[in-house]
Amino acid sequence: MNNYPSSLVIGELHDDLTKKYETHVASVETAWRSFDENRRANCIKAGAVNRAVLKHSLDTSLGEAYKITPEWNLADLTQPSSNFLLDILKHRSTKSLYDQYSEGVNGTAGDSEFVQRMTRGKSPRRDSLCNCYTLFIPDRYGESIEISPEHVRDVMANFTTLVQRGLLIPQSLGELVLKRQTALLQYCKVAIENILCEGSVTGEESQSSKQFKSPAKEQTVKLTLAEVIASAEDRKSSFEEYLSLLRTESTVLCPTVNAQLYRHPGLLPDEEGRFLPFYEDKCIGAAIFETIHQGIQGIAIWESITGLLNLLQNPSLDKLYKATILQELSNMCHFEYTRTQTIYKQQISTGMGFKWFKRLSKVFADADNATIVLKGDPIKLTRKDPHLHYLLRLCQHKNNALEAVEWMEKLSDLYTAHPLEREKLFERENRTICDMTALIAFLQDLSSVFLLPSPSWGKGHLFISRLQDIRIELHQLKKGVDQRTLVPSIIGLLAPQKAESALEAIDKYVDEKTGTKMGFLYQDEVKKMFQDLQEQYRQTKDKLDSDGEAVFTFVDNAPYDPAELVKSRREKEKTRPPHSSVYVITPVPADIIEKEHTPSPEMLKVSPTTAGIFSTLFDRSQPRRSVSWKAFEAAMAELGFSVLPRFGSVYTFRPPESAPIKTPICLHRPHKSQIEGHLILVLARRLNRAYGWSESSFEAV
Repeated sequence: MNNYPSSLVIGELHDDLTKKYETHVASVETAWRSFDENRRANCIKAGAVNRAVLKHSLDTSLGEAYKITPEWNLADLTQPSSNFLLDILKHRSTKSLYDQYSEGVNGTAGDSEFVQRMTRGKSPRRDSLCNCYTLFIPDRYGESIEISPEHVRDVMANFTTLVQRGLLIPQSLGELVLKRQTALLQYCKVAIENILCEGSVTGEESQSSKQFKSPAKEQTVKLTLAEVIASAEDRKSSFEEYLSLLRTESTVLCPTVNAQLYRHPGLLPDEEGRFLPFYEDKCIGAAIFETIHQGIQGIAIWESITGLLNLLQNPSLDKLYKATILQELSNMCHFEYTRTQTIYKQQISTGMGFKWFKRLSKVFADADNATIVLKGDPIKLTRKDPHLHYLLRLCQHKNNALEAVEWMEKLSDLYTAHPLEREKLFERENRTICDMTALIAFLQDLSSVFLLPSPSWGKGHLFISRLQDIRIELHQLKKGVDQRTLVPSIIGLLAPQKAESALEAIDKYVDEKTGTKMGFLYQDEVKKMFQDLQEQYRQTKDKLDSDGEAVFTFVDNAPYDPAELVKSRREKEKTRPPHSSVYVITPVPADIIEKEHTPSPEMLKVSPTTAGIFSTLFDRSQPRRSVSWKAFEAAMAELGFSVLPRFGSVYTFRPPESAPIKTPICLHRPHKSQIEGHLILVLARRLNRAYGWSESSFEAV
């Protein structure tokens, strides 16, 4: 059985369009009927690449588009006397995919008959799809099957009825049907968004925008050091839980690796418009490697930040040691901001900001990574496209974390005034915006507790230099990862045991090359960094000059001979205790995972609605449904949690004073404000780790 990729997403795409249409149909119809031809054309063009749309149904300027979706053209859609677009929206939103397959808008040919006519007199079958067929029945819609040549006659005899009714067709035709339906569903979805945006420019909305105050600006609560430490612990916990999900849930690993592929430098043109070759099958292994590496690196960074903050709690800390710790902390925070911003920029550069970036063919960043830069000044977009303007501002290296607060606030204001702007982002872009938001919010809180020294390349470099050394060592290894035989495609990660096998292969590969596993490289180094920090302080204090000024003494960290380093790591592996570690990348026994989590608290009595929400989050015995972000907020509020929004993308939930566990938790608002798919798993695990909640923790009263 082989599912053509379109069949995996078309159902979700149709469900999303249906929800959007049901919510906004009245506003869309009213606005569209009031638009003149120019405003209608603007709505249609706004959602197209380079604003290129067919001028009429026979327009060949856009290649094959006139064959696949000829009805999506300006001549037929934008005439003020025509409501053809509203008919298309209604048909594609309210009719099932099966019904659309059989019948078109206003009784015209369905998608099946349309494709049959389009290919009549041609030979659409490709050799690679010989004996491959696609089903178009309600419970197996878009599912493709491959039949062995020797069994074709017998199998097709059993499917005679489906063949006669046109519900089982050659896969070459099936792909065209799915391609047409997917395209039209996407067009309709974007059209609804653009119509709402075009129709929302009213005096009333403008006035409400002026009166709105950014949640970030309203945040004036001064935090204590203990609260900042709790926030850092929560960041570390989020990375630990995410790595745990990556190693145990293929449905989390697969989309994360897919997003990682969009960071490939070959997707951006260089100064002369040239692209690097990009072959998905060759890049998957490196993408899996880097996905896991980022998770481990995040844990190590936040364990370092948390540890440094804990040292600052000591009331007897002398000035020299405190100054040393603060410099290390400042450098670590800058290091994490640069790392997070780099990932953010890479995702924006292959998404909304594609036209604004180029790759420098002869300039490389650290660890031999390609350098990407802005092609112009974002200020040109101030009026034309403020959304993209703010996104690009956050990409600029000249902004430090606290300077970025201004642009994050503006972005938050925009999303509050125009919520549909957020939906223009890809999920991968939204995720990195949330990561940037959470980090900037944390650094803003930290700055209210400590006046950190400026980042320095001359001192306080113990932590970041060690972490950077490991990153470079692993980057060199990444080039040799090849998992084409094990995982030939992204979808292959969802096959039984494939994800686990891929991670085990990476673990083995790193062990062979370095003498230990990827996670232990970081775990051991973090432990050693704190030991060396103490030793550095001791040596520095012993060498105070006659004026009482410290002469900083750096712990010798000269490079070892590579062979000797690998040998010493192997020796350490022999004495490593067998207990589980948050740094491991391969699945661990379920009983060990259970022991790591917080014990389940007493039963919480809640309303039936709230009980249903948490049942959806925690019950794994049934297919997972989605939960709206507003419903989740309301459920947490019912439990006494206060909800503090930060820049509109990240929310801090603080337990009530009566709660046995008072640790706050910081959560990302999901794309399109719907918690669904693998995000439900992520949220459930975060809540379980923080508060010990499970499905049995809630009783409806």
